[in-house]
Formats: sequence, structure tokens, C-alpha cells
Amino acid sequence: MELPVWFEVGSLVVLVLILVGDLLLILKRPHIPSTRESTLWVVFYVTLALIFAGLLWAFAGQEFAGQFIAGWLTEYSLSIDNLFVFVLIMAQFAVPRRYQQEVLMVGIIIALVLRGLFILAGAAIIEQFSFVFYLFGAFLIWTAWRQAFPGGDHDDDVKQESFIVRTLRRMVDISDHYDGAKVRTVVNGKKIFTPMIIVFAAIGVTDLLFAIDSIPAIFGITQSPFIVFTANLFALMGLRQLYFLLGDLLERLKYLHYGIAFILAFIGVKLFLHAMHVNELPFINGGEHIDWAPEISTWASLGVIIVSMVVATVASLLASSRERRAAPVTGHGETPVAAADAVAEEKGTPPSVDGPDAR
Repeated sequence: MELPVWFEVGSLVVLVLILVGDLLLILKRPHIPSTRESTLWVVFYVTLALIFAGLLWAFAGQEFAGQFIAGWLTEYSLSIDNLFVFVLIMAQFAVPRRYQQEVLMVGIIIALVLRGLFILAGAAIIEQFSFVFYLFGAFLIWTAWRQAFPGGDHDDDVKQESFIVRTLRRMVDISDHYDGAKVRTVVNGKKIFTPMIIVFAAIGVTDLLFAIDSIPAIFGITQSPFIVFTANLFALMGLRQLYFLLGDLLERLKYLHYGIAFILAFIGVKLFLHAMHVNELPFINGGEHIDWAPEISTWASLGVIIVSMVVATVASLLASSRERRAAPVTGHGETPVAAADAVAEEKGTPPSVDGPDAR
């Protein structure tokens, strides 16, 4: 079965209107969302995605619905990983928490535009050159290795924006202070940019890097541009509220990158098998299809994705819980070093020799 054109067009129109409404709500009432508000929005978007999957099942069958759910969960997990970098960018440039919603929304819009372009390009390339599945598969396996063994942490991702930031500072005048969520402000009678322009540039570069990783991953699940785009759209919708809902929990998901790495490696292998199955390269099997190469079903892929994320999340929370119970505490629930540093800060004396600022 194939999806009716009216369903595809109507779905995109409705989803874009919801996204625009979300943006207008932020612009009209900038604030720090409460846990309850963030939870309700996340539940709303997740429910909307599941309803959309049900409609796909009704109009095009279970295969399309399964491809959407698997693609959505894959992109959602990668988007959560993206939040780690967003947190570091916000901290690096000291973005006032009140205006972080606007920054996140701009980042989501940039991500949608970039991913839309990548999806169009990817679909056109796949249509003409089947061997690209070999390249996508190799790229995802390399990305999985980099994700699992980064040789550092997410600070490395933030450093990749430094060149853009330095270039931007050389090209335009930028003030030292924010002026609300404004990109332009007036200093001594002269209109100049605020640091917000640097934050947007850093977010944009981050979105580009994640789009390069995520688009090959979802093309390993489905080759339908419509499903690829809607899965990305649903993964990004609610990401802003998820940022505030997770909060400190992000730091506790210490094994999440292993789960994501496993998913990327699995999809990379799946792409290799698919490339072998549709092989046309003359130096491989004489240019003939490799019929013995198995095709991994959509539902098997969905099961691997769900199990990987559940195991990574549960392992992270259990490890975090053990670490908290093992940490020595004072009468007020603070570690001794943290309590000593708090007193030192209050009295204006140097921190303890064991503290993070010790030399």
C-alpha cells in the first residue's frame, strides 16, 4: 500500500501549524516552563506521534507504521543526545535561563531546515546510486565507534563551534552582554549584535553535525522521504520541553551514548546487508545481487532500538543511584568537600585543596 497524497500534504500542513503555534507561544510568553508544563507537552507530542503511527497503519499498513515508529525512536534518541551539547552551549555562553526556550526553538527550526535538505539530497542519491548504502553503512559504524569511545566527552562537540565563533567575532561587532532574547541591541548609540548571535551560530553548527549522523541512520530503516521527514519532525517536536523536563537527569544518563552507539552500529550492519542484497557494484559478486544476504525486518529493528534504549537508561539510573548511596554525606545531605567549599565561598576564603578549583 502507498499513502494518499492528500494524507501526506495534510499531515505536513497540520504538523507545521502545530510547530508554528508552539513558536508563537514562546514569543508571546517567554518563561521557564514548570515540570508539570514540560511533562504535559512531552506527553502530548509523544501521544501525537503514536496517533500518527496509528493513522499510517490504517492508511498504508503495518510496515509503514513500523518504519515510522522505528525511525522516530532512533531520531528521538539521537535528539536526546543532542540535548547534552545544547546544555553545554547554554552554559558556555551563559544564556539566561528565561530565554533558553527561544534559543532551543531557533535551534529546532534550523535543525528541521538542515534535515529537510539532507533528506531531499539523500533520497535523490539513493534513487540513482544503490551503492550509497555501503557508504552509509560504513559511516554509521564509524559514527557508532566514535559515539561509544569518544576519547573525551561532549565538550569536544562544543569545541567544534569555536572556529565559527571566532570568525563571527572578527566579522561583526558583538556586545559583552545580553539584551533579553534580542539578536541586535544599541550600545553608545550604535546598533550591534548581542552574544545571542554566537549562541545561534553554535546551535546551528551542532544541528548540522547531528543531521549528518542522523539522516543516514533513518535511511537505514526506511527509504520513504515522507516517513524520514515526519519521524525527524516528531523527534524534534517537544525537544524544547524535554530539555527542561530532564534537567539534571541528563547528567545521570551516563550510559546513553552506549545505547545510541549500539543502535547506530546495528543500523550500519543492516545497511551493509541491504546493500549486498541490492548490489550492483561490478567488483562485488560480479555486479549481481547477493541473495544470501538477509534482510532485517522493520519490526526486528524496532525491537533492537527499544531494548537498547531501555537497557542504557536503566543501567544509567542504577549506576547513578549506587554512586549517590556510596557518596559520604554530612548532616545536611552534602558531601564533606561540597560543604567545605560552600563555607569557603561564603567566607571569601580559598576552596579546599580537594575541591575542583584546587591547583
